[in-house]
Amino acid sequence: MELDLHVDTSHPPYAIIAVRGELDVYSAPRLREALIELVSEGHRQLIADLEAVDFLDSTGLGVLVGGLKRLRSNDGDLALVCTQARVLKVFDITGLTGVFRITSTLEDAMEG
Repeated sequence: MELDLHVDTSHPPYAIIAVRGELDVYSAPRLREALIELVSEGHRQLIADLEAVDFLDSTGLGVLVGGLKRLRSNDGDLALVCTQARVLKVFDITGLTGVFRITSTLEDAMEG
């Protein structure tokens, strides 16, 4: 399955990047590029909507961690929207549920 990314900047101060498909070693560089571009454009509050992610491997996870580090070093943050059990399990196993702010809805992510 292909990776599809959609960026929405119509909810300032948040930029939302909706991710659809498989976030793996082949597709993760596209997400990395999108995150870097958003930060370089001045966006500091990002939300990654992972609701339509079917698969997440360590490379995809690394891109999200790298994005979070980049944002935090620029006084920003990266929140995640995810209720997919198979994706949440990856965050749980790696202990990253305590690192990322993970919400169940986009509205909750924008309230944090």
